[in-house]
Amino acid sequence: MVNIPGKHLGKWYMDLGIKRIEEYTIVKKAFLFLILVLPLCGFSQHKSSQFVLFDVEFTYTKQDADTSTPSKSHDQLGPNVPKDWTSPVDFRNGTVHIRIDVLDKPPGNEPTKWTLCYIPNQGQGNGYGCTSSDLFLEEGVYEKEVLMTEFWENESIIWKEGIKQMDLVIKDDSGGQGHAHKRKDHEKFFPTKVRITMVQVAKGAEYDPPILKP
Repeated sequence: MVNIPGKHLGKWYMDLGIKRIEEYTIVKKAFLFLILVLPLCGFSQHKSSQFVLFDVEFTYTKQDADTSTPSKSHDQLGPNVPKDWTSPVDFRNGTVHIRIDVLDKPPGNEPTKWTLCYIPNQGQGNGYGCTSSDLFLEEGVYEKEVLMTEFWENESIIWKEGIKQMDLVIKDDSGGQGHAHKRKDHEKFFPTKVRITMVQVAKGAEYDPPILKP
C-alpha cells in the first residue's frame, strides 16, 4: 500500500486520472488502427489472390459469327491481368470461375455453350488452350469452376509469358467442332445477348463473388 500525505492526495488523484486517460487514449488509438488496417490487409490479399480476366456484355448475331476472325475476340482484358501467371502468385495452377448471364436467346431451348480460348503471348504445341461454359437451354445465370490444369490444351500455353486475348466461340452440344453459325438451323442460336465473365483464382485460394460488378 502506498502512503500519500493528505495535502498531496488531491494532486496524486489528479495525476493518476491523467495517466489513466493517457493509457485509455493509447489503447483507443491502437484499437482504431487495427479496425482500419486489418481490413486493408485482407483487401490486399483478396486483390492478389484473384483477378477479373474479362467481363463483357454483348449481342452476337449470325453475321458477327460469319465475319469474325476466327471468333468473337476480346483482347481488352481486365486491368489487373498479370504478365507472369506463375509468379509471384500462382494462377497457372489455380482455377477459373466462369459466369455466363444469358440475357436473350432464341426460343426452342437448343443446347448451347460458349468455348473460351486463351490466346497466349507465346505458345507451344497447339499454340492455345480452351475451356467452356456449361451447356444451357434457356436464359439465366450459369456458373462453374474449372481447374487450370484440366482444360483442353492448357499445356500449350507458356503461362510465364501471359495472355494477350480471349477468343469466344458459340457452339452446340455436338463437340469441339459444333460451331453454331455453320448449322442450317442457325436461327436457333442467333441473335443472342450474353454477359460472360472469367475470374482467375490463385492456387489454394477461393473465388470471392464481390470482385464482380453488378
